Amino acid sequence: MFTLMRALTYSVLFIGFLLVFLPGQLLQSTGVTRPSSIGMPQIAGAILVVLGGALAVWCILTFAILGRGTPAPFDPPRRLVVRGPYKFVRNPMYLGAALALIGAGLFYQSMALVGYALLFLVVVAVFVHAYEEPTLRRLFGAEYEAYCARVRRWWPRHAGGRE
Repeated sequence: MFTLMRALTYSVLFIGFLLVFLPGQLLQSTGVTRPSSIGMPQIAGAILVVLGGALAVWCILTFAILGRGTPAPFDPPRRLVVRGPYKFVRNPMYLGAALALIGAGLFYQSMALVGYALLFLVVVAVFVHAYEEPTLRRLFGAEYEAYCARVRRWWPRHAGGRE
């Protein structure tokens, strides 16, 4: 239970800052306001926000319950997490966050917010390559190598297993 509380606390702080506060500041600084009417871009954007958010929450719960840790680099899972959304792609939490950001950009029809989402993906890709993967290799060794051979970093494999 304590692990779940830590995971939720760190996640709320991360999500609150990177996915709510900073995008809100960006929208405010670019003069974007809430749409006066709801049209297809807002409906599609809201769907992406909900799907991305649900994926991120699923990842957080999977980390806490199966991995006995949190998404925070300073309090990582104690066990390698390869089930749940991690069965399909190695970085689903980041993809869920980016999907939510892109959905918000679509909702507000803000290219600045879509640009922020793309910048987020670039920063995350560098972080994954430079820190996360070397750390996981060191912590979990052959188990992580086998996982990397089975599951792609960003895109799921086709059902037939071919690239």
